[in-house]
Amino acid sequence: MEEKEARKNLEFQTDRRPPELPEALTRTVNWGPVQADFTREYDLNSGKVSNISMVPFVEEQCVMFQLESGSWELPGGTLEPGEHFMQGLRREIAEELGAELKSYYVIGQFSCRSLADKPYRPHIPHPEFVRLVGYGDVELLGPPLNPPDGEQVAAVVLMDIEEAVSCFEEQGRDDLAGLYWLAHSIRATKA
Repeated sequence: MEEKEARKNLEFQTDRRPPELPEALTRTVNWGPVQADFTREYDLNSGKVSNISMVPFVEEQCVMFQLESGSWELPGGTLEPGEHFMQGLRREIAEELGAELKSYYVIGQFSCRSLADKPYRPHIPHPEFVRLVGYGDVELLGPPLNPPDGEQVAAVVLMDIEEAVSCFEEQGRDDLAGLYWLAHSIRATKA
């Protein structure tokens, strides 16, 4: 029901155009005990969606956020129990960026396999789960909410695509650099 409402309000759209994938997204990514493979194919109704991520834009600039540790991250995270992925995305955007979601286009997913004995959180699928990835527009409204049980955001910054990609590459996160580049490339074809 909520997905139908999101589609009706044009806050959620899909985009399956076949751009060339950045090399970093063509190989398995290791996130601690999780191995993830990116694909432009996705299944929104699989029941395996446990995470959602977004490459956000304000007009032509990328929105980036930096943690107190100094690392740059991709907005998004793990869904709460019973939370639809669009609800989770809205919550994560407010918590990490202090922003309101204006649009979201799914561009693919990471098919993930956890090598851990138990799930990261009891309510998420294990050992296989999906992290949806997309891009869209946000409106920055104020400081990040920074809930006490979440990562603490030190800065939210607007950058051009080259600078955003460079920030991720400098910290060895070619996967995130690739996602920003892919989202920017797809978005540019829509203009």
